[in-house]
Amino acid sequence: MRSESDKAKVESLLRALGKAVRSEGTAFLSGGACAVLYGWRETTIDVDLYFDPEPAYLFEAIRELKQQLDMNIELAWPMHFIPAPAGWRERCLFIGEYGNMTYYHCDFYAQALAKIERNHSHDIRDVQAMLQLRLVQKDKLWQCFESIVSNLLRFPALNEERFREKLRAAIGAPP
Repeated sequence: MRSESDKAKVESLLRALGKAVRSEGTAFLSGGACAVLYGWRETTIDVDLYFDPEPAYLFEAIRELKQQLDMNIELAWPMHFIPAPAGWRERCLFIGEYGNMTYYHCDFYAQALAKIERNHSHDIRDVQAMLQLRLVQKDKLWQCFESIVSNLLRFPALNEERFREKLRAAIGAPP
């Protein structure tokens, strides 16, 4: 098990990865990495990243940096678990450019919906932090949920009514 990552360690990863890759790429951060960069959590167990496009030498760089920085790096993002909400790409927030990499916070609405669907207590606390920091708004979160309903059939493990109840429990009734 690798050690937890704080803001400085996540920022070190972003810089080092940007230097190590051999072509331009874009990475979307989600989960605990966003929480520590925004400051509502001090540390995270892992850094979740999704690349589009994937730069050359990406996986070799990740393998090396995991060891050098003693951190967990996961290739994961909300759209591995839920359908993509309409407009997600436009809502991604720019973090910065380091070397060959451009970094964004993955759409916080997609993150919130994935966390609500998973429904762990720390996920619900993260959603409450997103609401408090105004990274998401309740009415827009409901709109984003409605935008994914027709695509839930692509995720057989998800049940619309259970998902809707989890959302209602986490943020209240729809407007």
